Amino acid sequence: MSAKKRVAVVGVGTMGSQAAWRLAARGAEVVGYDRFAPGHDRSAAGGESRIFRSAHFEDSRYVPLLRHADALWDRLQEESDRELRRLTGCLLMGPTEHQQMRTVLDSIAEHGLDHEVLAAEQLARRFPQFRIEDGDAAVLDRHAGFIRPELTVQSAALRAEQLGARIERYTPVREIVPFGDGVAIHTDEGSERFDAAVVTVGPWINDLLPDLPWEVDIRRVISAWYVPTTDAWHGKERPAFIRTAPTHCYGLPSPDGVSVKLGLSSALHQPVGDPNQLKRTVDPAELDIFTDLLGRYLPDLHPDPIRLSVFMEGYTDSSRPLVGPLQGDDNVVLLAGFSGHGFKLSPAMGDIAADLALTGTTPQPIDFICTVNRAAA
Repeated sequence: MSAKKRVAVVGVGTMGSQAAWRLAARGAEVVGYDRFAPGHDRSAAGGESRIFRSAHFEDSRYVPLLRHADALWDRLQEESDRELRRLTGCLLMGPTEHQQMRTVLDSIAEHGLDHEVLAAEQLARRFPQFRIEDGDAAVLDRHAGFIRPELTVQSAALRAEQLGARIERYTPVREIVPFGDGVAIHTDEGSERFDAAVVTVGPWINDLLPDLPWEVDIRRVISAWYVPTTDAWHGKERPAFIRTAPTHCYGLPSPDGVSVKLGLSSALHQPVGDPNQLKRTVDPAELDIFTDLLGRYLPDLHPDPIRLSVFMEGYTDSSRPLVGPLQGDDNVVLLAGFSGHGFKLSPAMGDIAADLALTGTTPQPIDFICTVNRAAA
C-alpha cells in the first residue's frame, strides 16, 4: 500500500468490528460508524453465546474460510487478552439421509476434520441429555464450541481503536454517496470523505441501500434459555448442538453452567418490516415449538424458560451471504445476508473486507459468495 487509505466502516457490529480491527492492523485510517455502540443487543450479535464449528452443513466451500477465521480467533484472543471462544465440541444430529447431514459428513471427509461418529448407544452413554430417533446420525465436531458475541464485538472494536481507529458511536449513517475515486459518508453530524467504505449494517441494509440488487430478508429471531433438571448438562463434556430435522434447532449450554440456550432455524423466524420497530416481547404461543422440541429431544430441560431475547438476522434466498463490491461502485465493500451463519466466520470476513477495501482483491476463496457477476435476486 503506497499511501495510507481512509476507510469508513458503516456498522461496527459482528462484521464491522472485525473489519475495523483488520483495517487498522494494516495501517489504514479507519473511522467506524454505529447507530448504537459496539456490543449492543439490537441486532444479531447478542445472546451471550454463538456456535463456532469447523464442519459445515450448508456447503463444504466454507471450510477454508472457517480455517482462516479459526486462526484469527486465536489472534484476536491473544491481542485482547480475553477468552472470546471456548472449544467444547459441537454435536450435529439428524436423519442420516438428510441433505445437511450428508453435506457435513462430506465436508469432514474432504477436509480431514477432527470428528467422531457416535452410534445411538455411545450418544446415550456420553451425552444422556440428548435423544435421537431411529435413522438419526450423531457427529461430534471436536474443533468447535461457543463464542461470546458481545464481548467479541467490543474487544475487536477496542483493539481497532488501540491501533488508531476512530469509532463514532450513536451516529447512524444516512447515505453513502460515490464521488470521483471515493465515497462520502453522510450522518446527522455532517459529511466525511473516504477512499472506500465497508458496509456491514446487518438488518438495516435495506434502509441504507434501498436499491440493492439482491434481496435480503430481515427476520425476527427468538432465543430462549432453559434450566436443566439433571446433572447431565453439567458434565465434563458440554458441547453445543445442532439438530437438522424434522425441526431445525440449535443450542448451547451457558458459559456459567446455569442454563441452556435454544434457537430455531430461519424458516421458523417471522419477517421484520421495520428494523427500527422490532417487537422485542415474546408471546406465549411463540414458545409452543420450543416446548415440543424439549419434550421430544431435550427432556432434561425444564419446560418454562428463565430468559427470552429477540434479535434480527438477514437472509438471502440462497442462504449464501453477499460479500464483495457493490455493483457499480468498487469503492463500497458489502458484507450482508449471512443467514444466521456469520458469527463464526466474522474474523475472516473482516479480513476479506480489509483486503477488498485496500487492494480490490483477496486471496481467500470467496467466488461462491462474491457479489461480482452475481445475479440479482
